[in-house]
Amino acid sequence: MDKKNAMRAGAVAAGTTLMMLLMTSPALALTRDDGDDPGPGLSVIDTIGLFVLAPLVLFGIIAGLVMVLDKSKKQA
Repeated sequence: MDKKNAMRAGAVAAGTTLMMLLMTSPALALTRDDGDDPGPGLSVIDTIGLFVLAPLVLFGIIAGLVMVLDKSKKQA
């Protein structure tokens, strides 16, 4: 009985995903809307810095602050 429910859930998830992919239309992204004013594009280095390096730096800062400001007692 467990296997039947798992198969049903998998089929529903796959069907939902397929329908969502078929209903979306990426071609509509090519048409410009009224009032659309895009800025200049990002270079590869800008993109890597913005979407890779900046989150890593923020993660490091937050992790460092958590470790430095940890008030729990050390286990000996």
